[in-house]
Amino acid sequence: MLKVGLTGGIAAGKSVVGEMFVTLGAHLVQADRIAHSLMQPGEAVYNEVVRHFGREILKRDGSVNRAKLAEAAFGRATAVQGESVPQSRIEELNRIVHPVVIRSQDAWMQEMGRQDPRAVAIVEAALILEAGAGGHFDRLIVVTCNEEQRAVRFAARQGIDLEAARKEVERRMAAQLDDEEKIKAADYVIDNSGTLERTREQVCVVWKDLSFLSGAPE
Repeated sequence: MLKVGLTGGIAAGKSVVGEMFVTLGAHLVQADRIAHSLMQPGEAVYNEVVRHFGREILKRDGSVNRAKLAEAAFGRATAVQGESVPQSRIEELNRIVHPVVIRSQDAWMQEMGRQDPRAVAIVEAALILEAGAGGHFDRLIVVTCNEEQRAVRFAARQGIDLEAARKEVERRMAAQLDDEEKIKAADYVIDNSGTLERTREQVCVVWKDLSFLSGAPE
């Protein structure tokens, strides 16, 4: 079984790339979905997040308002350019969430290995390197794109205007390693700046190597 980390900056297209690998035969789990499940009312992570960030981040039904939590962790998106991002709050949130998410990822990969010793198990997560989890994987894939594409994709995803998207992307990227640092740690880099077909071609090249390493059929 081959354990693969799939990472990249915000709106780089990790999910699109991940689904392309799934169509080729990979198993995939998204760290964001794991984190979301851990923040349901009654979960230990939920209780810790509320204790640290207050009930102001909750909706009326008691569930976490992710936009308000992001604002509490990153600061307001309306901050002027050059204003410092409150890193301490981001780190505070990460200290609560990351260890439990990483344990869940590891358990999932172990289960995939039990089910299929030749599986290619991919974890899609934005902060693999920032969380110090790079060593949990046999191979690391980094997805990249240019800054304007990030903003355009984020604007479409969130239903906001382009200028607001640029500010929000800048705010969130300030809490992540830049692409150059991620690329240094990568075994494979997929440039998602072009067409989907060009991205798919790169995915197929990487898959050929991954499937060979795992012993999976191509």
